[in-house]
Amino acid sequence: MPDTVDWFFDVVSPFAYLQLEQFDKLPAGIAIRPRPVVLGAILNHCGQKGPAEIGSKRAFTYRHALFRAQQLGIAFRMPPAHPFNPIKALRLTIATGGSLDAVRAVFRHIWRDGHDVASPEGFAALCDAVGFPEGRTAVEQPAVKDALRHHTDEAIALGVFGVPTLAHKGELFWGEDATALFLQCLETDWLDTPEVRRVSSLPIGIQRG
Repeated sequence: MPDTVDWFFDVVSPFAYLQLEQFDKLPAGIAIRPRPVVLGAILNHCGQKGPAEIGSKRAFTYRHALFRAQQLGIAFRMPPAHPFNPIKALRLTIATGGSLDAVRAVFRHIWRDGHDVASPEGFAALCDAVGFPEGRTAVEQPAVKDALRHHTDEAIALGVFGVPTLAHKGELFWGEDATALFLQCLETDWLDTPEVRRVSSLPIGIQRG
């Protein structure tokens, strides 16, 4: 049986796209289960700002995403505006069946080809590009909306604080650059080594406010 791993993502994240484009290099026997979530809802729950909401961090984030794409040899083009409203594009990944291939098609339209998906015209073009023109209305179905809320609530309940996040057997691995850590923990008992246990339970020395 394959080892199923939940992958929590929001299409607004360039790093989710970069991680997705590397999934074909994962060892055999790992089954990625896409879980679209609304990053804004997770950030609100955690009391955090997104990287694009902090001026200097916004520019750095875009540069870093571009650098990582170039470093990894992944085609990358920022959409015309960011952040953008991802809700309909997220629902579309559900309405099209939720497969990794369906999710990849949406991500590539945004982050490989650099298209707008937030405007009515942009979203219609996305539906056509992924071969699902009926997505224009399918994303308004209550079952599709409920599924996105459910995945977001599930992520919050698990303690997810950002995207992309891989979740496996109660452990969370956040960020594209945590893929190697995830694989290490999948293959070894690294999380159960003395120093990892020590740093995982350090006391808090000081708190703000």
